Amino acid sequence: MPNQTIEKITAAIQYLETHLMEKTDLDTVAEALHYSKYHLHRMFTNTVGMTIHEYVLRRRLTEAAKLLVFSDRPVLDIALGAGYESQQAFTKIFTAMYKQPPSRYRENEKFYPLQLKFELEGSYHMLDSYENASEKITFAQDSDIPCWMDLVRLVIDGFPHLREKDYLQVLKQSIADRQALILKDQETAIGILLFSRETGSIDFMGTHPLYRKKGIPKAFLDKVMQELAAGKEISITTYREGDRADTGHRREIKNLGFAEAELLVEFGYPTQRFILPKEGPDASIS
Repeated sequence: MPNQTIEKITAAIQYLETHLMEKTDLDTVAEALHYSKYHLHRMFTNTVGMTIHEYVLRRRLTEAAKLLVFSDRPVLDIALGAGYESQQAFTKIFTAMYKQPPSRYRENEKFYPLQLKFELEGSYHMLDSYENASEKITFAQDSDIPCWMDLVRLVIDGFPHLREKDYLQVLKQSIADRQALILKDQETAIGILLFSRETGSIDFMGTHPLYRKKGIPKAFLDKVMQELAAGKEISITTYREGDRADTGHRREIKNLGFAEAELLVEFGYPTQRFILPKEGPDASIS
């Protein structure tokens, strides 16, 4: 991916963030940045993994959720500030995305984001010469935590109910237990995976958006199944079918060869467990 594309996406994100609570759509952004709206739509969606409309929706709700927890502003004021014409409309979409109404979310006093500002800072030297990913996957070290967390924030849309403080404790323990794998492009994390040798469960798997089509998830799965959990049944959980908050992660997991298993509720969020047959991920997936 040329640097010019990254620069254009960065400019679009900056515009959206600056005008987050204003009426913003594809036409507005394209006109402001002097881009073709069709080119911008394709480029934005392919890079970020969601449309401009979806990004703005998730960012507004995240900022609204922050205000619910950290301010005393009335829900109606927060709803209007987030661009909704009524508290009812705001409550409907908030509940669909957060799986609880704003009032209950405020009572729980636990903020977690749907979408953080999309950042594309880093070095991407391997984009044009990417090969043998599995050979470059290593066990993460404590020194990798900053770049690991940068990637977590970038792919936060795939992990509902993720709170950084709790996640960091799990990450540090996983690193100590040699159950955290990382793939880096120089100092930038482009793939991360937390797993359990004991249960065969993948607790977190994230791929840098710029490397989404480089076969990184399959490389991680190959390494886990061949070297770390040979003979074990591998499982992972993700959104349930039809979840409004899913930006495509359920589809990606199924494309890797995982089969649907039981429905779960994790940290109060409805999810579904998926199981990878012991013969491994579909060799045709790249």
